[in-house]
Amino acid sequence: MDENVASFAALTPRNAVVFAHSAGAVPVFLALQARQIAPRALVLLEPGLYDVARGVPVIEDHIETMTRARALSRSGDLFGYWSIVRPLMFGGPADRSRWDEEREAAARFEAKQPPWGFGVTSSAINGVPTLVVTGGWNSEYEVIAGVLVGEGAEHVQLAGTNHRPQDHPGFADTVDGFLSGL
Repeated sequence: MDENVASFAALTPRNAVVFAHSAGAVPVFLALQARQIAPRALVLLEPGLYDVARGVPVIEDHIETMTRARALSRSGDLFGYWSIVRPLMFGGPADRSRWDEEREAAARFEAKQPPWGFGVTSSAINGVPTLVVTGGWNSEYEVIAGVLVGEGAEHVQLAGTNHRPQDHPGFADTVDGFLSGL
């Protein structure tokens, strides 16, 4: 994560409008907290900022479920991991008949660092105009958005594209409206 933060900070010009999707919001917040970036504004798409909402049951349930799944993979049971993660994150059950074609995707996803445990704080956005866009399909992202609204962020829900609100036909107009108000 330190390398991600350093790379991101080095590539981000002062007064940039920073867009971050899902777990990509974590290095953004860590760079903000370390004062390595000074963006003009943030646009966060379903930000995976679980640290800002620790203690909320839906957040804790997700972390516990993913921790249980990762324990299975660490013990050598990647299919057991996938049996928990596939329905949770990708929809539909894990199916042994598709395991050969899904094994690589399961291994790639399992190798990713979970987006919690980094000490991300919601107050990192204080003084930075922030738009949070969610899809209204997952209560975890709505809870995280609510915490960020408490720090001054604007929240818009664009339903119908699940974890990719950037694919919603109203996304560009939503962002343009937000940025024009700065």
